[in-house]
Amino acid sequence: MTNLEKLNNIFCEMFSVNVEELQADFNREHVANWDSVHQVGLSSTIEDEFDIMLDPEDIIALTSYEGAKSVLAKYDIEL
Repeated sequence: MTNLEKLNNIFCEMFSVNVEELQADFNREHVANWDSVHQVGLSSTIEDEFDIMLDPEDIIALTSYEGAKSVLAKYDIEL
């Protein structure tokens, strides 16, 4: 499984969506069930899946699908 597939699976499971919905506009402002609980779950799942420890500012930046990609790039994780 590629890193992009791993990230997609995380988002699909966390927000109960299909992979086709993961577009540039997939963010907390456009996703009805994106709340603080999902934010924490998203950050901890990403940490576990990619074996990284996110900085607090990275956790705050996880407010969109594209934001998650950017955070992973910061940790040299190729998607």
